[in-house]
Amino acid sequence: MLIFDFSVIGNKLFSFRKKMGMTQAEVAEAAGLSDRTYADIERGSVNMRIETVLKICEALHITPDEILTEDHFSVTSQEAELLTRLNACSPKDKETALRLLSVYLQSLS
Repeated sequence: MLIFDFSVIGNKLFSFRKKMGMTQAEVAEAAGLSDRTYADIERGSVNMRIETVLKICEALHITPDEILTEDHFSVTSQEAELLTRLNACSPKDKETALRLLSVYLQSLS
């Protein structure tokens, strides 16, 4: 099933970018976009052309199917809300939150 909610697509891009260990600036540069444009895409506040989707997917080494469909990546509404709130944070606060989550998850092992 295709996803038409740009905030869900943005959250998926955020997750894939973090898995790749890349910054927004690195993805933007690799995709030939401005940092601001890519940040807006992750926030879900901008509509993308198909060429932009393809460039971002190439930069992240993923297929368009992985971000445009629900079959490959399932996000609960609670997870989507947390990702949306995280994306709204300042870069410093976002990094702090991710470090805290990482430490917590490591403590579970």
